Amino acid sequence: MGTIIVGAVLVAIVAGAVASMVHDKKNGKSLQCGGDCSKCKSGCH
Repeated sequence: MGTIIVGAVLVAIVAGAVASMVHDKKNGKSLQCGGDCSKCKSGCH
């Protein structure tokens, strides 16, 4: 029973992380550079 609970918690954490990444991507934020400095909020490298 404990294994199922721990597994469910891990699945929930991963789902939350993926949902957060999708939300950030829709808002124009990204983990990696898109190569277009005009759209970059933190400046160009």
